[in-house]
Amino acid sequence: KPYLEVGRNKLLIVKMMLRQWSRRSMSSTLGRRLLQRPAIQRTNAVVGGRATAAAVSTIANDSSWIHHRSSGNDANVHFCNLPTARVFSSAAEEYRPEPRPFKKIMAANRGEIATRILRAGTELGCSTVGIYSHEDRFTQHRYKADQAFQLSSNKSPVAAYLDIPTIVELCVQNGVEAVHPGYGLLSENANFAKSLEDAGVKFVGPTVDNLNTFGDKTSAKELAIKANVPIITGSDSTFSTPSEAKEWIEDPNNPITYPVIVKAAMGGGGRGIRIVPTADDLESMFRLASNEALNAFGDGRCFVEKYVDQPRHIEVQCLGDGTGNVIHLFDRDCSVQRRHQKVIETAPATGLSRETREKIFQDSVRMLSMNKYRNAGTVEFLVDKDGNHYFMEVNPRVQVEHTVTEEATGIDIVQAQLLIAGGRSLEDLGLLQENVKLRQHSLQARITMMPGKGEILNEYKEPSGGGIRCDTAGWYSGFKPNQMYDPLVGKLICSAPGVTPESFEAARQLMLHSLKDFEIDGVANNIGAVERILTHKDFVNNRYNTSFLTEYPELLDPSKAKKTQAEYGSAKR
Repeated sequence: KPYLEVGRNKLLIVKMMLRQWSRRSMSSTLGRRLLQRPAIQRTNAVVGGRATAAAVSTIANDSSWIHHRSSGNDANVHFCNLPTARVFSSAAEEYRPEPRPFKKIMAANRGEIATRILRAGTELGCSTVGIYSHEDRFTQHRYKADQAFQLSSNKSPVAAYLDIPTIVELCVQNGVEAVHPGYGLLSENANFAKSLEDAGVKFVGPTVDNLNTFGDKTSAKELAIKANVPIITGSDSTFSTPSEAKEWIEDPNNPITYPVIVKAAMGGGGRGIRIVPTADDLESMFRLASNEALNAFGDGRCFVEKYVDQPRHIEVQCLGDGTGNVIHLFDRDCSVQRRHQKVIETAPATGLSRETREKIFQDSVRMLSMNKYRNAGTVEFLVDKDGNHYFMEVNPRVQVEHTVTEEATGIDIVQAQLLIAGGRSLEDLGLLQENVKLRQHSLQARITMMPGKGEILNEYKEPSGGGIRCDTAGWYSGFKPNQMYDPLVGKLICSAPGVTPESFEAARQLMLHSLKDFEIDGVANNIGAVERILTHKDFVNNRYNTSFLTEYPELLDPSKAKKTQAEYGSAKR
């Protein structure tokens, strides 16, 4: 029998999400027409259970939301479907710019990046497909897609998104022409890209050869040497045990001394990295890095490099079309980090000399051109106190912080990814180096959950207004975040026109005001920490590096305060 599952309060949430979608993705006229529909139908499929089932959700005019289940093996199928799929399908038919790169795309990810991909696909006129784990059945990215498929509930929350055979099968069965992997999860997995290509599905990202080259940091370093890009002294091969690393470090033929840094051979995102101050610390630090890498990327091999003390972390966003044509979209400063996880990014980087900046741009483009790089990628460098730059790695995917570069340049990187994957060249898109300009200064803060009390959101509200962009996972009041995944709530990007010290300060002030309007009540978060960082005199005066939060731990945790307010908190809010 039909049963009442969601009442009037949830209906209001549905209407709020539809209004948000209509503002961002469609013309106001079409959005109003969709909101005026008395009932919206949606069909969902569930994959990975004992059977595939369908359900139709209907919104009554004002008072109730009733679900009708089909007969059959539906006992293990969970339905709580926000009614957006048919809306999005209808909208895509009416709002479809030509030529679209693909008829149907899949976002093979979750959270805010999946929502970002789905929005880009809709804006290009593509039908969209999402995937979600059982634990993610109430999250926004599921409801932003025209179709959404539940992955196997027999796997762990993360393993469900790493199930390559199931994802490829979903693509084949449902006519998906291209898959965007986002960042993390399968984004740098060459086997995933190869499996999709073998099935006739386009991988929206680098070629398999690109992934094999840059996914392994040792092979990326070899290419950097061939391209005459400065590198940090380190091992040419990887090590599986601390004893192997110790033997290499102590070899008198190797010009390296402590402190050193141990890095995972595969993956990225700051995982699998440990600083080793002395020989006595090597075994414990190596095992920590190796185990973390093994759990995150399935490969525990590590290599060793000389540790550069107090550098800045500068990266260059690039786009390539696979023919050797590569452009840069300028640089970002990602030096404000907590345990190698970026907290605040700025675009462009401030305080770099013109000479250093140009060298970094030239090295990035030359290196990727040699490998005929396709799609979006980021080349990362360390810059020491004297302005010398050293190659770190290439991230062969879109990054979390791509949004701050989009705001600084006005170029939609995710749409460019889809169009390049669809066969467009940089020239076709008008993306020539001389056409790429910096238009404003942008700052991005990653808003994350923090360890602490609270599991359910009592209140949630995102800031908005001119110069403010908020890419989030779509939380709402009453939502219970899943602690099994990345703690990222979303990204707050604030921008001010111009590329001057004054525009940087204007963007900083705007972010401080925006943080006051960002309400997350009921779940511990880092908004207070971001405010303290933004008002610290070293950040305001551009005197920070990758050791910034290590030197001032009280910025993250006030209980660890070592300095007085006069020493670190004198900047104007």
